[in-house]
Amino acid sequence: MPTRVKRPSILVKLSITVGLIAFQGYLGYHVVTGAFGIESQRAMFDQIQILEAQHAALQTEIESYEHRIALLNPRKLDPDLLTERARALLGLVHPDDVLVAPEAIVN
Repeated sequence: MPTRVKRPSILVKLSITVGLIAFQGYLGYHVVTGAFGIESQRAMFDQIQILEAQHAALQTEIESYEHRIALLNPRKLDPDLLTERARALLGLVHPDDVLVAPEAIVN
């Protein structure tokens, strides 16, 4: 009983090869330009640097507020700060104080 082996056509091999190459091209395109691709990672790293700089600026602002709050601690109350705040709230001045009007300040 003779058996005959059918060889696949060259067109079948060629179409499989072209299909696989096209699929690799599709994957390669999305590696570069996709949502989590190389270009997106660069944009994310730039945004991370900007946010870290903003974080540092906000951290210094927080520290300055913490320092000002520490000055208002009743156990360690600064008398100069107390008199300054009291005068500002009550609108009182001493006769020997020098007042500077906001209009008089020139940049």
